[in-house]
Amino acid sequence: MSGVRLGQLLLALDATLVSLVEAPRGLDLPVASAALLDREDIQLGVAPAFGSADVFFLLGIDHPDTIRWLDQHGRSPVAIFAKHPSPEVIRRATRAGIAVVAVEPRARWERLYRLVDHVFDHHGAGSAHDSGTDLFGLAQSIAERTRGMVSIEDAESHVLAYSASNEEADELRRLSILGRAGPPEHLAWIARRGIFDALHAKPDPVRVAERPELGLRPRLAIGIFAATGDTRRAPAFLGTIWLQQGDRPLAEDTEEVLRGAAVLAGRLITRLTAKPSGHAVLVQDMLGLTGDPPEIEAISRELGIPATGRAAVIGIDSTTEGTRLADVLALSASAFRPDAQVAAAGGRVYVLFPDAGKGLPSWVRSTVSALRTELGLELRAVTAAQLEGLAGAAAARAEVDRVLDSAARRPGSLAAITSPAEARTTVLLDEIVTMIAADGRLVDPRIRALRADEPVLAHTLTVYLDSFGDVASAAAALHVHPNTVRYRVRRIEGILGASLAEPDVRLLMTLSLRATA
Repeated sequence: MSGVRLGQLLLALDATLVSLVEAPRGLDLPVASAALLDREDIQLGVAPAFGSADVFFLLGIDHPDTIRWLDQHGRSPVAIFAKHPSPEVIRRATRAGIAVVAVEPRARWERLYRLVDHVFDHHGAGSAHDSGTDLFGLAQSIAERTRGMVSIEDAESHVLAYSASNEEADELRRLSILGRAGPPEHLAWIARRGIFDALHAKPDPVRVAERPELGLRPRLAIGIFAATGDTRRAPAFLGTIWLQQGDRPLAEDTEEVLRGAAVLAGRLITRLTAKPSGHAVLVQDMLGLTGDPPEIEAISRELGIPATGRAAVIGIDSTTEGTRLADVLALSASAFRPDAQVAAAGGRVYVLFPDAGKGLPSWVRSTVSALRTELGLELRAVTAAQLEGLAGAAAARAEVDRVLDSAARRPGSLAAITSPAEARTTVLLDEIVTMIAADGRLVDPRIRALRADEPVLAHTLTVYLDSFGDVASAAAALHVHPNTVRYRVRRIEGILGASLAEPDVRLLMTLSLRATA
């Protein structure tokens, strides 16, 4: 992850999101890492040390807590980002040589975190204005060429990059960059006019009229598509380039510029999507996700984390489609521990804590609860904790995957938050049943016939076996008289030609019933 200068970072983020308050050591200091800090970190005494990151985002921390945190540490970070920094916080930080950056109050922290992370990974020295390698550079190049203001969004309308804003930026542009939804009446109007449909249909510029009553200026937009050599298959829609017009008219050849820009943006987004950052690849290596044996010492040095200690691996699955789960979890995990490492693979997200600490179970519970409440996400989380160093991370991740795979196959069989140890019985039994189901020779044919010919008896047998042969319990579960259960059991034994009093028979029938359920 190559470092950028503080000034470069602030220019990339734009005055829409942040504004510099003080920079006592200037803007040329290198920055390459960010950490999040919330009030609970300070109150619980688990706030990250200054040396763990170059810049800190202060989430919802009041004046006294911020002062206390600033006074606790000797080494100073490069900068702190805060909403409404008080005069006393500014004085204390400046005296310690820390730059203070004010964050727009309406900005979403997760948007700011994602953009900063993108800048660190793809906007380093030498690429800040290279439209062939960076989306921010491409956006700025389009803006300079067309005399407008550009934002590039992905397929889910998340802003990936944008050009510099000026006083001519309208409310829709500002809200989009801040991570907030635009005026609902305007979005509904765009939908009614078929503009979204046109953008998804083909890579041709689409004009969006101004809305003076809403303070919105005219725009041009064009869809971004993935290049494909298969003419029989429609290219995948990757996102949109939005060009807001200011006081000056757009360049005469703006539409042609946008067509070329859409091609370049398609290549960049495809490349960034297909190839994770170097940091992400290292974390994937550590977790054994790349297939190569991890070189723990080398990877830990590269990531700047200790190879020894009480580590933990958490795997999280979402049953909610279309969720940028990795981004959301990276925000929460980094707020909890600045050395947290996040990787995604196959729609599943993994969080590695080199030093888990005592608050891990509480973090997992609060994160799952908060994402359910605030974003409507239904999550499954599996924690493998107290590993003896990072050498066990890959094996722990594999055990976590076993539990998540089992939970996906048998919804409701496991708690939403569990561990490999807590889930061992359920997972092993599920894996045994899954193996039996995959090989028809291992399923008793008498059970298949019973299910096909006598489904009521098959259900009765399942309940009877799950009740450990207790007739009264089975009758209560089936809502029938105990004599009815006794009669059905005798019929089942006659059809099977076996006695259910035999332990081996009960075991075989139970496994076959579960494998054919």
